[in-house]
Amino acid sequence: MIEFSDEADLAEFVGANKRVVALFYASWCPFCRNFYSIFDSYAKKTGNFAFIKVQIDDDDNPLWETYNLEAVPSAIFFENGHAKRRLDCVLGRGLTEALFRDWLKTVETG
Repeated sequence: MIEFSDEADLAEFVGANKRVVALFYASWCPFCRNFYSIFDSYAKKTGNFAFIKVQIDDDDNPLWETYNLEAVPSAIFFENGHAKRRLDCVLGRGLTEALFRDWLKTVETG
């Protein structure tokens, strides 16, 4: 699994790959830690996208503002270098497998 924490490196990767699902997370977030294995399992069994993780531990990381992130974990689908769809966590609950699975289906079908 490829991981990023830098805006320039992320933009370069997203621009170079047609379809990317990015998980924005923070290592200190318990909801993120609970969701890692779910995200990883879908990354292994879904071949239509590049799956990456984007660590944004610092409050001053510009990725919070660039992608208008209020909380983590959140997932963003990029197509041809542009953010097309997003799945933001439920505050106080994070993301569930059902939420992610259903969202991923909408991404796959366009």
